Order: sequence, then structure tokens, then C-alpha cells
Amino acid sequence: MPVPHQVRREAAEAPVLHPVRRGVRRLLAALCLLPLIALLARQLPQLPYAPLAAYYGFAVLTATVVVFYLAYARYEDPSEAPPHPRHAATFPSLPPAPRVSLLVAVKDEVDGIEACVRSMTGSDHRPLQVIVVDDGSTDGTAEVLDRLAAELPVTVLHLPRNVGKKRALVHGARHATGDVLAFTDSDCVLAPDALRRCVEALLRQPDLGAVSGHARALNPDESLLTRVQDVWYEGQFRVAKAAEASFGAVTCVSGPLAVFRREAVINYLPAWAADRFLGGEFRFATDRQLTGYVLGQRWIGVRLKRRFADSPFVRDEDHPPRAWRVGYVRSARVWTTVPARPRPFLRQQTRWKKSYVRNLFFTGTFMWRRGPGPAALYYGHALWVAVAPAMAFAHLVWAPLRGWWAVPLLYLCGVLLKGTFWGLAYRLDNPGDPRWAYRPLMSVLSATVLSWLLPYSVGTIRRGVWSRSAV
Repeated sequence: MPVPHQVRREAAEAPVLHPVRRGVRRLLAALCLLPLIALLARQLPQLPYAPLAAYYGFAVLTATVVVFYLAYARYEDPSEAPPHPRHAATFPSLPPAPRVSLLVAVKDEVDGIEACVRSMTGSDHRPLQVIVVDDGSTDGTAEVLDRLAAELPVTVLHLPRNVGKKRALVHGARHATGDVLAFTDSDCVLAPDALRRCVEALLRQPDLGAVSGHARALNPDESLLTRVQDVWYEGQFRVAKAAEASFGAVTCVSGPLAVFRREAVINYLPAWAADRFLGGEFRFATDRQLTGYVLGQRWIGVRLKRRFADSPFVRDEDHPPRAWRVGYVRSARVWTTVPARPRPFLRQQTRWKKSYVRNLFFTGTFMWRRGPGPAALYYGHALWVAVAPAMAFAHLVWAPLRGWWAVPLLYLCGVLLKGTFWGLAYRLDNPGDPRWAYRPLMSVLSATVLSWLLPYSVGTIRRGVWSRSAV
């Protein structure tokens, strides 16, 4: 593939400038983390004599240090970093100006779909194909889409009945002609350069099979809950996804902006649409599941393609499984509407936890093959999610029943400490923004409320239908 002149120039400069910049960044990250490191060093000699719960707190703080270090010392935005030559010759080349098919599925989103579609067609990347699939809307969304189709370069596909988000998007993908397939959600608004930056990342790094954009709340000032979520989103992308991206193993290319090389995902769309779990169809969109097909296709690709060999997605273009990396583009900005009231927020969180649990039984079967770094992040996070409800019960219910009133206070102090460091990270990335103080509130909310949703989600995992307006 011909390399653009700007990319060639940066590659030539990289051997001189890049290692120095990387070294300085790693030193600064280590210095900023010294308070947490000192706290851990102080507690380490006491661990053999401490109760079991102390090990949990120590592990959580240790994981926090590691994740922050990876995010700030090792992560580089792939749309801006020098080209990564590793394995480049073994991966198919994209054209210098790849055609992108940008898809969205919508159901009953009459109030927000116009802003979404206008931001899609307003992307500064060309050539661009925009496809909108109306998944059986009944609230006037179809009429809005028809009006937009008469004005904008967009293809609108109307489904006569609701089939679910995954099947709707796969239906749209039958009409997609792009070298790159990109997806967004119907309650999102994309920055004009967001798609272009993701494509630049794929051009610079030939072994990237998929990348996630960076999402923030579209309605952060609507309520206290939306402000808390906005700050939380920043950390989940800037820190958590950046840490995973430092190993090329982002485990969830999130729905607000998910961009895939066609070769990396097209053969697995039938498996995504027909995904089954515990003997029944799993209707949630499961961004994690779609990402898993890219991360694990070296080990599960042949079997899945054989299972859906009669599908045109496999029969008409057969791509060999490859060791794709999955990344995160911090500069690709997208905004998503977040729930403003507790009940829709809890429904959304329950839906996400169901998808997480389902994907654990898929991606968890091969993630250890990705290497020690990605495996430690993935299984360590899975262990933390599994243990969190038990720890919340032990600290907030069992201990007070035994008369140990200091235990819940110490537990919440630890939760606030961790949330404060996440808040300081937000302040570092957003200087002068006072909303960093909302981040500890999210930590408390997660420990005292959201952790209880895991057992409920497991017990009701077969229940539910997709509709963004319903969450």
C-alpha cells in the first residue's frame, strides 16, 4: 500500500524523537503514581497478619497503579503515533483513501435520530457510505428518516418488524461496500473528524483490526447523575481502554463509535447475529462479543466460519483468520445520551452486565492466549467484578450486623480514595474542569449499588429486548 507522505515523514523522525518522548512520559507517570506506590509499600509488610478483606483492598489499589501506568506511560493514540511496522507485511493493505460504510440501527428514537444522522453525514472522511436501518419503529422515526434521506446522502432501510439491533445492523451490512465498517448508536453525535481519525489509525497500523472512539455524555448538565456518568465515561475510555490498547487488546470496541477493518469482521457477522447463550438467542447487541471475534479469530475463526459457511458474508468473501490487534483512538470524539434518572440508568447497567457475563464465556476461553499482559488485565477485571458483590455484602451488611461499625466506614474510605485518584486523572486530562470531583461519587455508587446488579443480571440474563429509548 502506498504510504502517505506525512506518514513517511513521521516514520523517519520517529527513531530520534519518539523514544525520548516515551521515556519522559513513563518517568512522569511513575512520579505521579508515587503516593499510591508508597501506600502499597507501607501495607505490604502487614499483609501476612491482615484479614482476608485487606488483600482485596491491596489488590484493587495495585491494579489501579498498573492500569494508570499503562494508560499514561505506554498508550499512544494510533492516529497520531508513528507507524507500527510489526507484522505489517502479513496483513492486507487498505487503499490510501479507504471507503467507509457507517451504519446505525434505530428503534423509536424520533427525538434524537436527526442529530445522529446529520453528524454521520457531516463526517469529513471521504468516500463515505451512510446506512440507517429502521428496526420497526412505531413512533414517527421512519418519517424523520425518509425526510432526511431526501435531503442527505444516506441510505435508509426500513424493516417491517423489529428484529433486534444485531440483526438490523447485519441486514445493513449486506448493503455496505466499504473497506472499513463503522458503527454508531442512534443516540450519539460524532465529531466531524472522529471517523477520519479512526481510519488514520487503521492506515498507520496495518495490524489493527478494530478501534474504538472516545465517548463522553451528550447531556452532561441534565442532572447530577449525567454529570457523574460523563466524568466516569472519560475515565473508562481514557484510562481503562488506553491500558488495554497498550497491548493491542481492547476487549470492547464500544457502540458509540466502533470501527472495523472489513477483513477482520465481515465473516463473523452471521455468528454475531445468531449468537446464542444458555440455549436461547442472546438479543443484546454485545459490543464485547463483536470485538471478541476480532481478538480471538485465530482460535475460533475457522470453526465459526465453517458453522456459517452458507452465509453470503462467508461464501462471497473468505478472509483468513489473523492475529489482529484492537485499539482505541482517544482523539476520535463522540457524544452519547446517558440516562438522566435512576431507573433508566439501572436498566442500562443491568443490560451491560448481562452482555459482560455472556461475553465472559466467549472471550474468556481464549484471552489467555493473547499474552500475559492482556490476560492479566482481562481476568483480573473479571475477578474484581465477580468478587465486588460479595465484598460489598461483607463490608456493608455482614460487618454492621456483627457490630463492627468501623468496617463499612473504612471500606467506603478506600472506595473514595480510589475514586479520588480517578478524579485527579480526569483533572490532569481536563485542566480547569471542576467536574473531576464527581468521580469519587461514581466509585461509591458502583460499590454500594451497581455491584448488586451482577447477581440480578445473572439470574435474569435471558430476559430483555433491545431499545435504546427503553433504557
